[in-house]
Amino acid sequence: METVVSGIRSTGKLHLGNYFGALKNFARMQNENKCFFFIADYHSLTTHPDPKLLHSNVRNVLVEYLAAGIDPEISTVYIQSDVQEVCELYLLLNMHAYLGELSKTVSFKEKARKHKDNVNAGLLTYPTLMAADILMHNANKVPVGKDQEQHLEMTRKFARRFNNMYGVEYFKEPVAYNFGQDLIKIPGLDGSGKMGKSEGNCIYLDEDPKSIEKKVKRALTDEGPKVPNSEKPDYIENLFTILRVVSTDEVVQHFDDKWNTCEIRYGDLKKQLAEDIIKVTAPMRERILEIQNDDAYLHRVATEGAAKARENASRILKDVREIMGFKKF
Repeated sequence: METVVSGIRSTGKLHLGNYFGALKNFARMQNENKCFFFIADYHSLTTHPDPKLLHSNVRNVLVEYLAAGIDPEISTVYIQSDVQEVCELYLLLNMHAYLGELSKTVSFKEKARKHKDNVNAGLLTYPTLMAADILMHNANKVPVGKDQEQHLEMTRKFARRFNNMYGVEYFKEPVAYNFGQDLIKIPGLDGSGKMGKSEGNCIYLDEDPKSIEKKVKRALTDEGPKVPNSEKPDYIENLFTILRVVSTDEVVQHFDDKWNTCEIRYGDLKKQLAEDIIKVTAPMRERILEIQNDDAYLHRVATEGAAKARENASRILKDVREIMGFKKF
């Protein structure tokens, strides 16, 4: 049985990009592997969240993790800051991470450009903390979206560098886990390349049907194709990308045919897209409403998950310290 690690930042609520990027195959994933799912509240500090909202954001993600299909009786689900071993491993890995490689990551350059007043050290070393989260359980696989592919490659690099530096074969080099399918990046409805909370172009897992319909209706479109079989502009391809993950093959083929014959009606496309998104999110929304106020259940899940995660993490950290030469007198 292989080890799988997956984490999501605690910056509010989960959206379709999170779900289809990493969460969709929870049931199959956790029944076939030893899974660790965590809520990355340390990672969220790079954007300086309001302390009054940090805990409620963590709670939201925990509830939505469970609603999306995590079974805490099978998998380990925990909050990152409850497993403080990750902080020490993060420190140790940072000693082998170099400024040049960290500053060249796409996510760092994008965020440094957008938020010039908040280019903090945590943002720079974000890939190292992500690597610590994964290597802390010596994972084989990590379910990631297309946008996290570079960070996963850096984790592989850090694992390889550690092994080479200390002459061991300790850390595994984890690979992306998407059941043999291409990695997915869910685009935004505003025509941008990525759906994200900070971009303000999300459809959340707990969103009510009317809100979903309203957002999809406002999605960027144009007058339609003028030439048969023409290439779709990026903002139209974005709609088709979402359609492919929420709709049947027949539905996708229907609208592809309509595009290719210049007969597409965007109103029909958006109506179908909204209906299919609602169909996907409805069971999760119902589950969220069911458990969001069950304090006793959420406390038990988080407490038991932290204990299981720490048991595994402390063993890994003990080995790492010994390999690096830290010994007790």
